[in-house]
Amino acid sequence: MKERSFYIGAMSRKPKEHLDARRRQILDAARRCFVRNGFHATSMQDVLAEAGLSVGAVYRYFSGKDALIAAIVSDALAELAAAFGDDAGEPPELDDIVDAVLRVDRPPLSGSRESARLLVQVWAEALRSPELAGRLDEVMAAARAVLGGVVVRHQRRGLLPADVPAEHIAGALIALVDGYLLQHAVFGRADPAAFRAGLRALMSARGGD
Repeated sequence: MKERSFYIGAMSRKPKEHLDARRRQILDAARRCFVRNGFHATSMQDVLAEAGLSVGAVYRYFSGKDALIAAIVSDALAELAAAFGDDAGEPPELDDIVDAVLRVDRPPLSGSRESARLLVQVWAEALRSPELAGRLDEVMAAARAVLGGVVVRHQRRGLLPADVPAEHIAGALIALVDGYLLQHAVFGRADPAAFRAGLRALMSARGGD
């Protein structure tokens, strides 16, 4: 107990910049391992070797692979949220959402096929691991909130029906992008321009009387 208390005190005395840099070092190493070897085949020992850190140094920040991948996805979604801009400006076009995804630099949301394959592996692992599924559910709730804010801005401007809850529209958009990334992972021939054109056509369609 004394040793743990000493460690907590030492951590609290370290500058935030140092803690953030170490966390980034670990996540960057894990990201490289996951993209290169796949999520399931990567061990924590692989991450330790890639980061050049001790077991204790890594486990002080992350409890295991589930925590690492949840943090990686969360960071990627933070980039995506930043791409949508603030509430004061014009809302981004919803049919350009795939472009926003492809502009994210961090796997597993970046535009590379390797990144898309990693995302599919993470989904598959979440079927086996309730802990990972729970972490991803929290992250995706944050993603729905971000997109829901964009949808609300469109609704306020009369660009989308106001009688459909924003979170429902956001969920449908996420599902569409998930499908795009799945095709990219499996077939490697997903075309962002074609996806955007198809999405634009669907969004402009009007139901019959």
